[in-house]
Amino acid sequence: MKVHEIIKTVDGRVICGDDLDKDLTTGCSSDLMSDILTLEPVNAVLITGLANIQAVRTADMAGISHILFVRDKQISQAMIDLALDSGITLLETGLSMFNVCGRLAEKGLCGAY
Repeated sequence: MKVHEIIKTVDGRVICGDDLDKDLTTGCSSDLMSDILTLEPVNAVLITGLANIQAVRTADMAGISHILFVRDKQISQAMIDLALDSGITLLETGLSMFNVCGRLAEKGLCGAY
């Protein structure tokens, strides 16, 4: 699923980054970053409500190129700066994690397990 399709599906917005034509095949949703580090995500988007610098650091360590923040979380400038330095695209939506995961699964995005 192309990133621009994900954005459309979840009524999302781009916070930073411009990698919107990348094809992502996997969704990883969690607010526990330790859970994300146990995965081996390939072409994944991290879906989270954890709006702090640890989410960006975790995505970078796990090789995740896109983070989708749910529930209109406030994203700090430090998070944006780190994402830009790490080549990570940040997205946001007002939807809940439950609704985001349901919509994306319905459109064919696979889970990590």
